[in-house]
Amino acid sequence: MKASLIKSDKTMVPIITGLSIVVPIVVIVLMNLPTRYNLLGLDVGTFPFFHAVINGLTAILLFLGYRFIKQKKKIEHKTVMITAFGLSALFLVSYVISKISIDPVPYGGEGFIRYLYFFILITHIALSGIIIPLVLFTMYRGLTGEYDKHKKIARWTFPIWMYVAITGVLVYLFMLPYY
Repeated sequence: MKASLIKSDKTMVPIITGLSIVVPIVVIVLMNLPTRYNLLGLDVGTFPFFHAVINGLTAILLFLGYRFIKQKKKIEHKTVMITAFGLSALFLVSYVISKISIDPVPYGGEGFIRYLYFFILITHIALSGIIIPLVLFTMYRGLTGEYDKHKKIARWTFPIWMYVAITGVLVYLFMLPYY
């Protein structure tokens, strides 16, 4: 391994690990604030719609990125994957602002649909926490040219990230009548 990569790993691995721990903790703390501060003065349904659009676009970009790499279109792959990462970062910032701004809206569905909703929601939330280090390490390995390591971790990252993006849209659709 090149000396510069070893030196870079000594910096980036702790940063990625730290972000992977801190980000979910911050989101949990913000979700449990006793008081909300509607920073942008938006209606309750504005953030969820925006988040669903971002998740939908992210899923489309992930699909395109997968197709591009299978077609050996490395530049296109890199472009759409960086864009998907940027959208996910935008989602995260917006999600944090929404948790500060808007009271949680309870789900009102009943019967089988309720169980389905909560299954999708719980798996979405759990995998959202797991995806943070996976995406960061996958991006890091790709951008540093460590393509073997990138490919190994991307095999896990892609389906989980895709699931989180798609279920983000599904959660919105389930909740739509209650906003």
